[in-house]
Amino acid sequence: MPAILIHGVPDTHRVWEGVRRHLRRTDVEAWDLPGFGAPRPEGFTSAKEEYAGWLIDRLEQVGEPVDLVGHDWGCILTARVASLRPDLVRTWAGGNGPISARYQWHPLAKTWQDPVEGDRFMADLDLDRFADDLTAGFDVPPGLARETARHVDEAMKDSILRLYRSALHMGAEWEPELAEMAAPALVFWGARDPACQVEFADELGRAIRAEHVIKLDCNHWTVLQQPAQVAAALHEHWQRHDGG
Repeated sequence: MPAILIHGVPDTHRVWEGVRRHLRRTDVEAWDLPGFGAPRPEGFTSAKEEYAGWLIDRLEQVGEPVDLVGHDWGCILTARVASLRPDLVRTWAGGNGPISARYQWHPLAKTWQDPVEGDRFMADLDLDRFADDLTAGFDVPPGLARETARHVDEAMKDSILRLYRSALHMGAEWEPELAEMAAPALVFWGARDPACQVEFADELGRAIRAEHVIKLDCNHWTVLQQPAQVAAALHEHWQRHDGG
């Protein structure tokens, strides 16, 4: 049974490269979400429900329950999948993706959700400055910030706007089903995340009855800042359940 890693925004599968270098198992796949380094299917509108449905379809093709992992929107989407289709997930792990009616979207998300301001932001986006902002605001190492920004193309910009505009009330809509998650769960979180505050790590952990909630001394991008620690936590999680 493979491990499947799902990225967030504005990322691609590349965000997991550091973590994967520290993992001992070889059956690990990092998937690109449609519009994030991968083509969008015909008629795909990049709404949150469509991403969850796309993940369910892909996981059904695997043919056996997987060790599912997500960061940021990857955390949100994989938790949704694990709640709706527990038969597809052997273990779950995720972080820095709040799913709570109490959570208030961060300022940049609110900009993207505004039809006028969001379109203007993307039209005027300077990728070099964006990379600098990732470093200044989220402590992403400069080289990794530039690599992240380099893959923000027009399809990703459009997908980001559509995703966030579909998710105005995501927390209230998706929180109730979290109780349906059956897979053994691990929450890992950057304790200094200004956009997704660490209190939501504990809240998510309670909602899904997580075995462990691990708080790392870093910002939002745990998988870039603390890849060895994330990999170690995943390995221990999988080993507890006879995998990895």
